[in-house]
Amino acid sequence: MTIATKDSIAEELESIRELHGGLLRPEDVVEFARDATTHLHRQFTWDDGEAAEQWRLEEARKVIRLVVTVAKNLGNDRPLPMYVSLSSDRKQPGGGYRPFVDVMTNEQLRDELFRQAIGEFKRVKKRYEELKELKPIFDAIEQVDAA
Repeated sequence: MTIATKDSIAEELESIRELHGGLLRPEDVVEFARDATTHLHRQFTWDDGEAAEQWRLEEARKVIRLVVTVAKNLGNDRPLPMYVSLSSDRKQPGGGYRPFVDVMTNEQLRDELFRQAIGEFKRVKKRYEELKELKPIFDAIEQVDAA
């Protein structure tokens, strides 16, 4: 049995893309991965009961993220997320979400959310830094982070 590497998985994904006219579709990846001899096979949960439970957890996360509220005590009337997931909470078994208002009114939690947001912006920058049109936005993020 061989251990899958990023390179071996990338090679299989590239083969699938080429077989399907240059477009890589999740449906084609799953179909290819059904073959237990592929590197991609080990990247999936094939036990239907376990996979169904993981999917339901993902759906629950989606529902939690979709709920918004108008938090008048934060000084505006625009829709805001009702719950937020902090990186420190995701380190706990099962993770969890906190009320957004609680996070915004607690200096330590708000700072953690700010650091988390800056980290997400930096990941976006890394992904899209070749789009020179976005440079002013990335520069502004760096200024906010430095301040």
